Amino acid sequence: MNVDTMRFIDFWVGVPLCFLATGWLRLTGLFSAKKKETLARPRRVLFLQLSEMGSAIIGDAALRWAQSQGVEIFYAIFKRNSASLRMVGTVAPERTYLIREESGFLTFAWDSFRLLIWARQNKIEAVIDFELFSRFSALLTAFSGARERIGFYKFHAEGLYRGETLTRKVLYNPHIHIAKNFMALVRTLLASEEDVPFYKGEVRDDEIQPVKVKITADAVERVKAALREFAGNADGGKTKFVIFNCAGGEFLPQRRWPQMHYAKLAQIILDRHQDVTILLTGSPSEHQEVDPICTLSSRQRCVNFAGRVRFEDLTALYSLSQFMLSNDSGPAHFASLTDIPTYVFFGPETPKLYGALGQFTPLYANYACSPCVSAFNHRKTACTDNKCLQVLTPEQIYKILEPRLN
Repeated sequence: MNVDTMRFIDFWVGVPLCFLATGWLRLTGLFSAKKKETLARPRRVLFLQLSEMGSAIIGDAALRWAQSQGVEIFYAIFKRNSASLRMVGTVAPERTYLIREESGFLTFAWDSFRLLIWARQNKIEAVIDFELFSRFSALLTAFSGARERIGFYKFHAEGLYRGETLTRKVLYNPHIHIAKNFMALVRTLLASEEDVPFYKGEVRDDEIQPVKVKITADAVERVKAALREFAGNADGGKTKFVIFNCAGGEFLPQRRWPQMHYAKLAQIILDRHQDVTILLTGSPSEHQEVDPICTLSSRQRCVNFAGRVRFEDLTALYSLSQFMLSNDSGPAHFASLTDIPTYVFFGPETPKLYGALGQFTPLYANYACSPCVSAFNHRKTACTDNKCLQVLTPEQIYKILEPRLN
């Protein structure tokens, strides 16, 4: 299901269903025997974060904080994004529910319905919706059976209508990092008093830092074997591996730095640094997509490494590399689980909100039209010519990277 189809269904089906859900919740609330102020603190909590692989990394600090407060965590996510959740390891597999959105509408609808049953079977007391104004997640929250429903609310902003299905409405703040917005949702869950809007409190920078994952010796050996087979080097030696994550962004291709720029930068680096090998990374399905960069660079030490290592071994690959240059996509956030420095292109989105949480340097032209996508426009832009990224030349980027290369 492509992203425009999802937006179409979200609007034409989601809006009337959110309206009906609002009426149903108000009606059933009139006959509720319990008074809200006497309810116990929620302990079994379902987190909904469906559509972004990187958000599982960004939101992990909020989950770990909830666990530190005695919360039992359950999680629902699209199946194609679940590998990022496993990479962090905060949520137990048996408490993770997968929705197969890529398997057709009927499967998607069936899995969504089963989630509502699964929530009741697990006696979920509260749902926290990490999605930014998605009506689909709002409906799952509304019909989950949970007594507390926490999510972002537009208040007086001209945001997207999601009905009045939340019991605790949190102000989405587009001026702070999304990790702090996620933390605000979790802090709201455990607030002792009602407030409008939630959450009125500070979230410090040190509270959203990602945990560093443990990299096993077996994973390192598997990566070295792949390097030996495809890049002509196993143990590194004097070779410096540099990662170009130049794929990704299938839902928002405007986030990609031009392939010709990547190829030209590869030429500059490889001609001036004989000890460097560039690895073009990505999923197995992206192998052909990144291959033209190798052809255009016409350099032997530019290697198409997409799909050559398993997803769970990516952190081991990062640990063996000098740095990563990346489009604004999931791998930039996966890298924050290690100590590898990352350099990430931004244009349609802003690094102030979606910057990686590790050793991160944004590459950003600060155009007046940038960012052009947000939670308030369903991340849909009219732009078909991303000059905000094209203007960043290979020569400019090389000057930024040169200290790392030396």
